[in-house]
Amino acid sequence: MGQKINPIGFRLEQIKNGPEWQSSWYAGAKDYGSLLIEDKKIRDYVQKKLYSAGIVAIRIERSTKKIKLHLIVSRPGLVIGRGGKELETIKKDLQKLIGKQNSKLNIDIQVEEFKLVDLSAKLIAEKIAYQLSKRMPYRRVILSAMEKSMAAGAKGVKIILGGRINGAEISRREKFSQGKVPLSTLRSKIDYFECPSLTRSGYIGVKVYLCLG
Repeated sequence: MGQKINPIGFRLEQIKNGPEWQSSWYAGAKDYGSLLIEDKKIRDYVQKKLYSAGIVAIRIERSTKKIKLHLIVSRPGLVIGRGGKELETIKKDLQKLIGKQNSKLNIDIQVEEFKLVDLSAKLIAEKIAYQLSKRMPYRRVILSAMEKSMAAGAKGVKIILGGRINGAEISRREKFSQGKVPLSTLRSKIDYFECPSLTRSGYIGVKVYLCLG
């Protein structure tokens, strides 16, 4: 079971100090779909706009008159900007994005710094995907990422690549691991992320499992 479903969703209600809900709001059957699409648009915009800031998580909370965005990033200075100008620009863009129907909603953005860059599966996966797209040797890239994570305090790391690795004509799947990553143990705190790397030969899927104890 641990191999076949998202390990974060698998543990969401089992660990008290584990992964938090990425969205926190309630809506009836009539409004649920439109609010879900709105959440997706907000996440896509923030991810694209602040990609260089190293986004770890985007958490959305809603009330009747307010949308609260909690951004966890590795470079908060790029999000806030000089005198908070960048934040104001993001708020205006989001107000346009959600449309005239929700123009009265107040948008509040909170930024939190994430210092342990090597203990975020999302940042590790995105860095590996970027380096693969620049045609760097995949073994060196992955071994370096795993060593840094273990040195930062991770209990175990598992990285899976799938696709035309190293420009091979036939796609294949390769696994790399260090330490312990118990995917079937609900008590284990597992961070997980997957993303594609667009290389000249085609897409290579990157999956990162990080055991944080």
